[in-house]
Amino acid sequence: MSLFRTLLFTAALAGIGTGVVVAGIHMVGTAPLILKAEAYEEAGDAAPAAHTHDAAPHDDATTHEAGAGETAATAVAAHVHDDEGWEPANGFERNGLTFVFMALTGFGFALLLLAASELAGGLKDWRQGIVWGFAGFAVFTIAPQIGLPPELPAMPAADLMARQLWWIGTAAATATGLGLLVFGRSPLLAALGVAVIVVPHAIGAPQPPSYETPIPEALHHSFVVASTVASFVFWVLLGGLCGYLRPRFAAQASAPLAARPA
Repeated sequence: MSLFRTLLFTAALAGIGTGVVVAGIHMVGTAPLILKAEAYEEAGDAAPAAHTHDAAPHDDATTHEAGAGETAATAVAAHVHDDEGWEPANGFERNGLTFVFMALTGFGFALLLLAASELAGGLKDWRQGIVWGFAGFAVFTIAPQIGLPPELPAMPAADLMARQLWWIGTAAATATGLGLLVFGRSPLLAALGVAVIVVPHAIGAPQPPSYETPIPEALHHSFVVASTVASFVFWVLLGGLCGYLRPRFAAQASAPLAARPA
């Protein structure tokens, strides 16, 4: 039970701390790019609505019922947009939810990292933790992004379920392949590890039927770079904190037992 508490406390401190730090990085790095992409998305949605309004005959009664200064066409467009689902308001609400979700994400991935490292004997120091962080970065960022790079609003995408299944399969295959490469005791297992890593990419990630998008290529490139850098910081910091805290919590948990008289 003491080991469970050690891992839980380590994951809580390392994960939540990392999540808060990286949420701040997202506020500075990726959030402004997302807002720019949303502006392109809204402009693209407004253009068909304006075209519909210009093509339709004017009706003062209809325009009045839609609201002061709002045409029937824009009212319909707003209604359709609202039906797409709830979105947090810009500012405090969106930023606050980003911090909450990043803290929860950090806690969950910290538990996963600690559980995996325990199978190999547990983290001994922060250096070993960073090595495991590099592995997490490769598994959950680099490998999936080869086929599914980060997307901005208004960018085309394949079916959500298909993308999620490919992402999960790629992460699982990469983790398995790295495990065989690092812990395998024969060249055959190492070769098998390489093959397992390659399989999802040989199958190929789901792709959208069209690649047309109003998002400039430079904006998307900046978003991919910013997202990758934020993820790199996330995994290095998460691994380092887990490696730093885990042996200290373990020592505190075992100290009372060692101090007891025989």
